[in-house]
Amino acid sequence: MAEPPRIKDLRSALDTRAFPTVGLWNRLEGRPRTTEFDRALRAEVRDPLWMLSRQWQLGEFRGADAGSPVTAMYSVAAATPSRFRPAGSTTESLPADRPMETVAERRPLPFAAGDDRVSFDLRLAIGRRWLKLLGLQPGLKHLRGAYITRYPVQRPDRDKDADAPRVAHPEVWSTLQAVQGRRMDGYELYRHLKVENGHAWDGITGVLVLRDQLDSLGARLVAWFDELIDQPHGDGTWDATRLEHRFSVSAAAPDGGEKVLTSPEYPGGHLDWHAFSIDPTGPLGGPVPVPEQVTRNVFPAPVRYSGMPLPRWWAVEDGRTNFAAVQPDSTDLARLVFLEFALVFSNDWYQVPCDLRAGVLASVRGLAVTDVFGQRQWIKPAGAGQDEDWQRWSMFTLDTLGTEDVAADTSLFLPASVPKVAEGPVLEEVLLIRDENANMVWGLEQTVRLPTGEPRRGSEVAAEILAHRMRLRPAPAPDSATAPISYRLMNSVPDNWLPFIAAHVPGGNRAIRLQRAQMLSPVDGKPVTPRTSLLREGLDDGNPYFINEEEVTQAGTRIAVAFNRTRWQNGRVAVWLSAQRGLGRGEGSSGLAFDTIVTGAP
Repeated sequence: MAEPPRIKDLRSALDTRAFPTVGLWNRLEGRPRTTEFDRALRAEVRDPLWMLSRQWQLGEFRGADAGSPVTAMYSVAAATPSRFRPAGSTTESLPADRPMETVAERRPLPFAAGDDRVSFDLRLAIGRRWLKLLGLQPGLKHLRGAYITRYPVQRPDRDKDADAPRVAHPEVWSTLQAVQGRRMDGYELYRHLKVENGHAWDGITGVLVLRDQLDSLGARLVAWFDELIDQPHGDGTWDATRLEHRFSVSAAAPDGGEKVLTSPEYPGGHLDWHAFSIDPTGPLGGPVPVPEQVTRNVFPAPVRYSGMPLPRWWAVEDGRTNFAAVQPDSTDLARLVFLEFALVFSNDWYQVPCDLRAGVLASVRGLAVTDVFGQRQWIKPAGAGQDEDWQRWSMFTLDTLGTEDVAADTSLFLPASVPKVAEGPVLEEVLLIRDENANMVWGLEQTVRLPTGEPRRGSEVAAEILAHRMRLRPAPAPDSATAPISYRLMNSVPDNWLPFIAAHVPGGNRAIRLQRAQMLSPVDGKPVTPRTSLLREGLDDGNPYFINEEEVTQAGTRIAVAFNRTRWQNGRVAVWLSAQRGLGRGEGSSGLAFDTIVTGAP
């Protein structure tokens, strides 16, 4: 066994914490040997002089400035974040009337997949709202038919291959048949008003004297839908290459200037302080409100918890927490440190009340404590020092991005988040799995969204569309087999399996990333396109889609898209569409094979 290192300068080693260790202490307890506790509670000592000598020898009689705190005075600067910037986008104002999860996770609503119209549930809802606004206004009810004709719900053609996604599923086909000629496509009117800056009366004849009234109703329609579902101003914070949300917020620094907090890898879900880091690259720009200064005189209170040792001998400790039953291993340092705190240093900790509202970045400007001897002590932050110092200890503080040797930040961030968010049914679910047999990664569309907005299993949707297309284009009858075996160049996989192949990173020799590839349809030999917005990234613009290779682990990666709903402090209901990332279910096999011999006819 190796000899422990000898410490020459013990005082210097303790000040610099050069040899961190976990000590072990035992405490003396009386053990009653009879049914009576009278003698045991007296705690008799046979040789008190020996115990006094040992206390003197160990230095327990030396005076120490260890007075208990009586009062504490602190000053806290609380700054409210007011600027928001998605990664790679422009800076905008951070709204204060909704949770930060809404702003950080919201993604655009998909109303089109290529040239195909989707989300008919929202399209019909917007149209119903517009027809209702017309019906409530005197003199405008007769225009309902004109708007249904101006913005119709197109009826798909069962004999047209391009309409296969809308006619292959019976429920979608029946829905579109039922609303055709009876309801209007409200999103086309909404897009005409907001995106194209058009007028509500465009294309409607005989409304010359009603134009101002229709424009007013158009503004009400746009405001209603914008308030109904939160959408980002651009593409949102979702980084499709890293499969996570990336954004930054900023608030005023206590000493002036701007402090930027960046969330470099937020997977979605519950947003808390540990998702942020201090970003020293530069300010976001724009005005930031002055921090609020909070100064209070409070009374410190000892920290209390169940099972902690009591200072008085004849006090019975709480038995609900039995620290003696904890049996840590010699290498379980976290549990050893916790037990050392709970049994030895627990009475050294005090707490002071400090009320802060949600959504502030708090920095303690100063803390002065007055003890029972009347002495005032200036308390320094425990986490002060250099950010790269591995021996620095702190809790609930933010680290600084990068490896530069900068001063540690000791501020506390309380994001404006909510404790509970109601999640709707999963509309899109994609599993990124590794297939070692085929030596590639697959994007498996587990759940896809139908054109009417309802979720459906991806395998069922792919099978229905394939069966419908094969009915439109039946395969020619195979020739009679003239040989007992035949050669197959490659077999096929279901259409909801999208391949990702390895591609070199530009400027690198060995680094690779995953690029979305294409499988050919067995019907017409054309590429199979994804049906989820997650895997259609860049497809409609003709751009390739890459995923960092390290994002797909051996366990796989799961991405789900669903609507979320919650209520903020002011009573406002927030609804947004978000994507969340989680762990997958391990590896998988697509069954893809090349150069195989099959029996019978090819």
